[in-house]
Amino acid sequence: MAKKYNIQKSPFIVPTTDGKLIEEHFGLASISSDISIARMIAPPKWSEPFQAPKFDEYTYIISGKKQFIIDGNTVILKAGESIKIEKGVKVQYSNPFDIACEYISVCMPAFSIDLVNREE
Repeated sequence: MAKKYNIQKSPFIVPTTDGKLIEEHFGLASISSDISIARMIAPPKWSEPFQAPKFDEYTYIISGKKQFIIDGNTVILKAGESIKIEKGVKVQYSNPFDIACEYISVCMPAFSIDLVNREE
């Protein structure tokens, strides 16, 4: 009988150059999955370029605050709040604040750099 569960004890640490910690628990880089689930820590004053991903992204804030610029609207979430951003929507993720932001990100389909569509 095949095992019907996977326990993740050593998530894949995604290499970054911007100080952000990305621990992928499920996804294309770790335990293969149709979705990706990652714990992230965005350092103070961190930001990414605008993007229009080809996946839905759900974010749950564990601690700190995170800023989203979504189709020109600025949204700030704090601990205990969550958001779903639909695929194809232009968004910029950032932490312009003075403390780190810890959060969980779920992407469906699974995150792939080929699906992000980041602006240069």
